[in-house]
Parts: sequence; structure tokens; C-alpha cells
Amino acid sequence: MLTAYDATSAYLGEASGVPMLLVGDSLGMVIQGHDSTLPVKLEHIIYHTQIVTRVTKHAMIVADMPFMTYNASLEQAMTNAGRLMQEGGANAVKLEGGEWIAPTIRQIVQAGIPVMAHIGLTPQSVYQFGGFRVQGREVESARHLLRDAAAVQDAGAFAVVLELVAAPLAQMITERLDIPTIGIGSGPHCAGQVQVFHDLLGLFPTFGPRHARQYTDAGAAVQAALTQYVEDVKTGRFPTMEQAFGMNEDILAAVRADGAEDHADR
Repeated sequence: MLTAYDATSAYLGEASGVPMLLVGDSLGMVIQGHDSTLPVKLEHIIYHTQIVTRVTKHAMIVADMPFMTYNASLEQAMTNAGRLMQEGGANAVKLEGGEWIAPTIRQIVQAGIPVMAHIGLTPQSVYQFGGFRVQGREVESARHLLRDAAAVQDAGAFAVVLELVAAPLAQMITERLDIPTIGIGSGPHCAGQVQVFHDLLGLFPTFGPRHARQYTDAGAAVQAALTQYVEDVKTGRFPTMEQAFGMNEDILAAVRADGAEDHADR
């Protein structure tokens, strides 16, 4: 699974054979420039999901439910999940939380909306965790994650994201569950992986999370190209007649003559 926020990332992701695209609330950081996912609103996810679904045909599109769009009440969660499906065109929704959110997952699933769960480090609760820290390294926290995983599966989630879960524990959870686990920063033993589009391509050269592998330095290449563009415009090397369009010489002569007569009349 790969994040996608616009037509370009969605098209390239699907064309590359990625079977699931996530319209993640990570757009708050990589698209909107925030330092967390918390400012992202439901309308933002709907808007970006509409774009992604417009250009894809085969990939499963999962839309994130942003911060405080499913926590206040079951009615709120049902309404907002429905909007992501009806207005955004998503195939499924994703929401963060374990045991405590399981009743909400169950109700959404019973309403006919597929739900992907998300446990471990849940970015919408990052301040509660005290930052982006690996989860499940202590006995009680490991037991808690095992309970969370079982609860979301029992509630009807079709898959569960494990974010920044200690790798041995992520393997244990994967082996115990019947639904697929999708890891991010949780080691090689999950059933699948999810990564942020911008991280894989190196579009933010100053940011390189340990859990991401940078497959190309697209950020540096893009910056070099844009720098060359600026220089070429300043020096007159771009555009040239190769990037321009001519016109019929007779028409040009006639227009030029008209201009000469107008000038003479003045």
C-alpha cells in the first residue's frame, strides 16, 4: 500500500502495480505543511479522495478518517464514514485505535462500510505517546497491543496497520490474526507494507524516517531541473523557437502593414 493525494501520485502508484492506495491524513504534513496530522479535516480527505478515485480503475482506495471525526459519538463516526464513501468515492475507511474503538468499527462494518484498523503508534494520538516512539517494547504495552489486534479483528476490520510496533511483536500479531497486517516501521514479517509516497521518492531530502527506504532522490533531481529552468529564462536560453509557434508569412506581412498604416495615421 502507498499513500496518494493527487492525480499524479494515484496514477503512478496504480500503474506501478500497487494494489491499495491510502488517502492518508499524512497529507497534513507532506501536502499542507503542518508538523502533524491533527489539522486535517474531513473535507480535506474527501477532496483528495475524489481526485484519487477519479484517475484510478483497479487499486483499492482507502480513506483516512481524520482526528476527531469518529471519536465523539457512534452517530458522528457513521455519518463521516458514509461521507468518505458517498462523496469521496472511497472503497474503505481507516481509523486509529484498538479495543476502545472496536464497537465503532463493528457498527461501521455492519452498515456495509469496509474498515481498515490502525494500532501501535497512532499519529492522531502522538502527543499522548510523547512523540514518535516504537510501541510494544514493555510487557504491558505488548499485551495491550495483542488485545487491540484481536479486538479490531473481532469487530470486523478486514486488515490492520501496525505502525512502529517492535518487529518481534508485529510478527507475533501477524501470526495470530486471520486478517492481514500492514506494517510501517514494524519489521519484515507483516503481511503487507504501507509507505508515504514522498518518503520513497526523496521529495523531502531533509526528512528520512528510519522505516522508509528512499528509492530515488527525486527531490534533488527536481530542484536541479527547476534551478536550470530559472537560469535558462534569465539568460535567454529558454524558450527558443523550438518551443514556439510560427505563422504564415503573408498574414504576418498583412498585419505588419496594418500596423504601419495605424502608426502613420497618428
